[in-house]
Parts: sequence; C-alpha cells; structure tokens
Amino acid sequence: MNVYSEFTDKIQAVIQDMKDAGEIAGEVDASRVLAEPPRDLSHGDVATNAALVLSKAVGMKPRDLADMIVPRIAADANVTSAEVAGPGFVNIRLSDDFWRDRLRELLKVGPAAQIPDVGKGRTANVEYVSANPTGPMHVGHARGAVYGDALAALLEAVGYDVTREYYVNDAGAQVDTLAWSAYQRYRQALGETVAEEAFEGLYPGEYLIEVGEALAREHGSALKEAVGDAVRGDGDLPEALIPVRDFTINAMMDLIRSDLAGVGIKQDVFSSENAMVQSGGIEACLKKLEDKGLIYTGVLEPPKGMKPDDWEPVPQTLFRSTDFGDDLDRPLKKSDGSWTYFAPDIAYHNSKVERGFDLMINIFGADHAGYVKRLKASVAALSDGKADFDILLTQLVNLYENGEPFRMSKRAGRFITLRDVVDAVGKDVLRFIMLTRKVEAPLDFDLVKVKEQSKDNPVFYVHYAHARICSVLRNAAEAGFDVSGLDCADLSFLKDEAEIALIRALARWSRVVEGAAESHEVHRISTYLYEVASEFHGLWNKGRDDPSLRFLVEGQADLTRARLALIDGVRQVIAEGLDLFGVEPMEEMR
Repeated sequence: MNVYSEFTDKIQAVIQDMKDAGEIAGEVDASRVLAEPPRDLSHGDVATNAALVLSKAVGMKPRDLADMIVPRIAADANVTSAEVAGPGFVNIRLSDDFWRDRLRELLKVGPAAQIPDVGKGRTANVEYVSANPTGPMHVGHARGAVYGDALAALLEAVGYDVTREYYVNDAGAQVDTLAWSAYQRYRQALGETVAEEAFEGLYPGEYLIEVGEALAREHGSALKEAVGDAVRGDGDLPEALIPVRDFTINAMMDLIRSDLAGVGIKQDVFSSENAMVQSGGIEACLKKLEDKGLIYTGVLEPPKGMKPDDWEPVPQTLFRSTDFGDDLDRPLKKSDGSWTYFAPDIAYHNSKVERGFDLMINIFGADHAGYVKRLKASVAALSDGKADFDILLTQLVNLYENGEPFRMSKRAGRFITLRDVVDAVGKDVLRFIMLTRKVEAPLDFDLVKVKEQSKDNPVFYVHYAHARICSVLRNAAEAGFDVSGLDCADLSFLKDEAEIALIRALARWSRVVEGAAESHEVHRISTYLYEVASEFHGLWNKGRDDPSLRFLVEGQADLTRARLALIDGVRQVIAEGLDLFGVEPMEEMR
C-alpha cells in the first residue's frame, strides 16, 4: 500500500467535504492536492500542499485555509497531530499503531504484491544496447544494457507487458568495414603475411582471428580467389565479400549474446536493419509521411558557422520535423538518391509505432544526444502524437582499478570488454553499481573499491544487511525461537523510535517503485535500498550498545518474534529490490 496515495485520497476527500459544507467556494480542483513525505522528516510523516494549491481558487490566504483543513485531518484516528508550517503546508504525524499495521500488511502479502499495477493493460517497448555488431561488448555498453534490462523488469513489475528489443545495425559502412577486417584475418588463416597497413581503418581486435580461421576452414582459398584484386575503398563491397560480412555479423551477434547472457541481460527481439531495408520498410515509412504531407524537396540552410561560399545548396528529400519540435527539417534522401543515416532509423521507429506499443523507451549513449529531437519528432509524426516515447542518454563510465585507470584489453584491441569487468568483480556487483546513479550523470567505477567491505560501498552495505538478517533468523531458530508465521507476531512490542523509523522506511517501498517506474529512474530503488539498509544497520548498532534492543532477547519470546518480524520485512524488501535489479541477495558473507 502506498501510504502517501492513501493520504492524498483522504485529504482530497476533506476538501470535497469542506466544499459540500459551504466552508469554501469557487472552482476547486483537488487533483493537484498531494500528500508526500516532508523534506525534513523531523517535521512529520506526511505533508500536504492542499492549502497552497487551492488558496487562489477559494479566495483565501494559504495559512488561513490550512488552519481550516487541520481539524478535519486531525480527526482521523491514525493521526496524532496536524499543524500548519511555512507558507501553508500541513504537516501530519501518524500513530505508531498505523506504522505497525503497515508492517503487518507487508508481512502478510509480501513486497511484490504491494507494487501498484499502474501499467496494467499497457504495452511497452524498451530498446537498449543496440551496439553495432562489430565486436564484443565493451564497458561503455554495460551501463545502457544493465539499465535497460532493469527498467524493463521494473515496468513489468508495475504491470506493463514489456518487449525488450535490440536493434542490429547490420547495414551500412560499419559492417562493410567489418567484412574487410574479417577478410584480413581470413588471409592470415590461409598462411599469408598481412602487412600492418592492411588493418588501417579496420577493426584490429584479436576476436576476429577465430572468425578468419572459421572462414578458411569452410571456404579454403575460394574466397580469396573470388575477391581477387579488389581492395577496400574501390566502391561498394565486392559481391564475394557479402558471405564474409553475413558470416561475421552472425559470429559477432553470437559473441554479443554471450556477453549479454554473462551479465544476465535478456532480450526478446533482435530487429535487423538490413532486413527492414530489404523488405521496403524505408519506402513504406516515406509513403506514410508523404500521405500526411510531411515530405518535401528542399534545400537546408547552411550549418551554423559555415561561410556562405563554402556552402553548396543541394535539393534533398526532407521531413518536416520542425512541425514537431525539432530545430530543423531532416533529410531522408540525398540528391544522389541514396538514403541518409536518418532514413532507416525513422523507418525502424515506424515499425514500433505500427506494432502498437503504448510506451516506447530508447536507451542511447551520450553520443546520440543529437538524435533525440529528430527521433521524437518522427515518432510524434508517425503516431499522430499518440505514442508515449522517451529517450534516455547514458553518460560515460570511468573505469578505475584502485584509483588508476583500468588498462585496455589486448583481445579487444581498443577498448575494455564487458567480460573483463565481469571477470574482475562479478555480474551482480557490475549490475548494482551501474544502477546507483542517474544515467544522465557520469559514473566512476573502481574495480577494487566496489569489493571493499565498508558503508561507502553500496553493494556491500545492502548485501550485508540482507545477510545479517538471514544470520539472525538462523540463530533464532537454533536458539529455539519460533520463526514461523511472523506476520502473526504481536507487533505492539515494537516501540523504540529506531524500530518505528525502520517501519516508516519499509512503508515507502511501493511509492518508491511506482515513482521509479513512472520517471524511468531505476536508480531511485538503489538509493532506497541503501537507506533501508542504513536504518537496519543503525538499529543493529543500537542493540549492540543497549542489550534491551537486541533482536534476540532471552526469556522474551513475544518481543523477539516482533523484532524478527520487523527485520524479516527488511529482508523481503531488500530481496525484492535486488530481484528487480537482476541481483541475487546474499544469505552469507565472508
């Protein structure tokens, strides 16, 4: 149950009662009335903005209206006090019995059942990773991959039917370069000496050696004979290299799938750019835009800063993206009749629109910032403004090893592979750390510090709370305490301020998950788990100093069961939060 949603409903009902009683008049829109945690938790448990947002409509000063609201709120049996604060906020304190009832609800149904199904009946498409199939996954891909996977799980948790999608860029110059790169490795596998200069502008990583060897086994020298004297840069990819390109793309996608599986990343759909182009997807998309009057032939203004005499006006096929908030209209076809890079992208997004998703989310690297407005414009045009479309840009991951930049992988040639990081810290640590900050903020990832056992390491601190609780429950059972049916424990024994504070933290669970899903900000959950872990560790330390507050109290079975119920609620919430992250909670730590 979302405590704050409950009190929002109650306060909105209070406003309606006041209007019905003639105590306030005017056009009262209570939809903007909210109940939320106060900024300073010492001010109370719930704060409402009711007087502030309604004062103008009812013709009263905010504090005067708040003074009228307070007695009605204070009459609620769960409220111990309500008072006006600041310019007109109403701060509300709730009884300890109210909070103990929240813990009992959590224990009876479990944290998963408390997640609101705000997405029920809706479909969502989350596109993430979508790395070019030119090599193994590198650490730069990890953040978007983990974030997308966790966001998809979060949306599923709140009721969405989610499709996880990977867009395979298997058309264009980069895969032609890949074909030539594999061809050089193929020549080496045949026993040829390939000069270093032959790899200039190609993908030099050793991961293509195995591909070259596989091509040599399958084709012998036939490919070399078919390619003949053709060299890169002479024009289109030679016909003889098309099977090399296709074979290598498949090999790279197998490698990528393996890399993703190693981090627990799931994908439902792999959409091929090449298949979309070959099936006429671009032409169909253009026809759709033409029918809407959104395509024309024109000349774009010169780029900012370019001298007029350097600019050659060339007629192009343009999309009226400025009609949908973009900075300029975007070319789809060049003057020579070839497609621009944007054409297949817009056609691919048209396929998503036509599949009828209620929500579409793309997770891109920061280098795609220039694509945001044009893609949003295209989706708005193609869906007649009906599609809910969001683009998240992941910032860089700065990788360190004990404060020093992490060395590159020899196997990859130019970058640090995802496998390097997984081998160094493990899948779960990688996933958790990637979800500790907003994707829009850079992330520092130290391979040594993420394994430190300290409060400053959020992975350890959250896992340690879960493991500590599991240890207490095991010790309780061994000591003869009844650890079954804790939802039936007498929770009235929970009276200490730290115990009630911990229950308050647990009661925020459903609100945090709902807010994270609606804002597409998964990091809110990691922040919350750390806060819950901190409250628990604080209570643990308090009990270490005061024996009467320990979880296991000899000779006091009812008190012990109540405290076991409290920490089992913590265990369940942490475990459910980690499950959303694809992280396995630890029951023991060494």
